[in-house]
Amino acid sequence: MLAYIGKRLVYTIPIVLGVSLVCFMLVHIAPADPLVSVLPPDASEDLKRMLMIAYGFDRPYWEQFAKWIWRAANGDLGVSIATNRPVIDEVAKAVGNTLVLSAVATVIGFAFGMLFGFVAGYFRDSALDRTASFVSIIGVSVPHYWLGMVLVIVFSVQLGWLPPTGAGPGGSTDWSWDWVHVRHLILPAVTMSVIPMGIVARTVRALVADILSQDFVPALRAKGLGEWGVFKHVVKNAAPTALAVMGLQLGYLMGGSILIETVFSWPGTGFLLNSAIFQRDLPLLQGTILVLALFFVGLNLLVDVVQTAIDPRIQRS
Repeated sequence: MLAYIGKRLVYTIPIVLGVSLVCFMLVHIAPADPLVSVLPPDASEDLKRMLMIAYGFDRPYWEQFAKWIWRAANGDLGVSIATNRPVIDEVAKAVGNTLVLSAVATVIGFAFGMLFGFVAGYFRDSALDRTASFVSIIGVSVPHYWLGMVLVIVFSVQLGWLPPTGAGPGGSTDWSWDWVHVRHLILPAVTMSVIPMGIVARTVRALVADILSQDFVPALRAKGLGEWGVFKHVVKNAAPTALAVMGLQLGYLMGGSILIETVFSWPGTGFLLNSAIFQRDLPLLQGTILVLALFFVGLNLLVDVVQTAIDPRIQRS
């Protein structure tokens, strides 16, 4: 097992370097001047030149990348052009808020997705199967930003049950596990959970249907094993793939929450990315993308290890 983990870690190194290079180049090939957000309209050429030198934008790309990756490896992601604050401080708080939102949304989506998937798989071609499949299709098809606006209109504007925006009272960005803050979490978490719920449900439904059609299931029943025992065997066989899907969905939610966080003004990485894009804040944009990409790579590594622990066949293959 340790040898397998070591091998996976070695494979991760070139992936991290490749992801870092892509993150660096993507923000540099975008049009417009990166200093446009801090320069006055009538800025002189000398001032522009001075700021370009100060931020290192006058150097060749390979030199900028080498310095950036070296500083990033030492925990220095630079200074935000718009706020003049360390990027690592801005990203750390945003990542914490997004992680809370994504984790809760993943738990909700995974729980209901597993429920709908197992019900649909066990009762194939029944009314329950068609109902669960219909719900999962709706979950995948409905635009989540549109669903978020609908939930705000219904539960915040019309009913007044839940707050529409922010992570806490008064626009607070500091998260706390109390009812006052949890009320701000409910609507964005439910909105984000819809897509992973549909994906998990359809995946689990196909897995369960395939497992139940295999020869070992009738053999287990012929030996006198009850339905609960058969169910445990089905869960054990379906767990590795379901965990992989759940891990990927958590990674997607961490990186793809920009629309949801914008709709609900949730102070996470999506909201931070949106601000950095419109302000052309390259250090903040690079740092946020890099942290999210590394989180996704690390999450995939963790899912691989957990899958191997559950199903040793993966390691042998």
